[in-house]
Amino acid sequence: MLLRFELNGEAAAMETDPDRRVVDLLREDLGLTGTKEGCGSGECGACAILVDGIPRLSCLMLAAQLEGRQVKTIEGLILSGSARTLEERFVSHGAVQCGFCTPGMMVTASHLLRTRPNADRKTIRRAISGNLCRCTGYQKIVDAVEAAVDGRPKESGS
Repeated sequence: MLLRFELNGEAAAMETDPDRRVVDLLREDLGLTGTKEGCGSGECGACAILVDGIPRLSCLMLAAQLEGRQVKTIEGLILSGSARTLEERFVSHGAVQCGFCTPGMMVTASHLLRTRPNADRKTIRRAISGNLCRCTGYQKIVDAVEAAVDGRPKESGS
């Protein structure tokens, strides 16, 4: 099928199998390797992308589901600058260890910050609950997201 969609703010058109998984399309066909495949079954959140502004798991989506949609990957968030504060807070709060879960966490957290700009710690924990991390224990990730909420200091106080 000829698939047409918007990818990271630019028009995209490509021939693909309509049953191809979006995670494979992004990583293998388009070279956007920021989107990770952790489990392949929708359990870990490493493959999170934004589709029409909503976090979706790309390992559970088929290429045909992208037709006419707006897709933003971690690369698109970083390049557009829309995740700059979040990226800085992840670094300054030590929320990145092995880095495998980081793209999915940041995609999910950026959606939270856009839709709930005054999110508290409980809301942050709930929002990222579908993103698994084996390294950090989540405390530093929650600290980083909390610090990215408008008006919070750069460095963690706890």
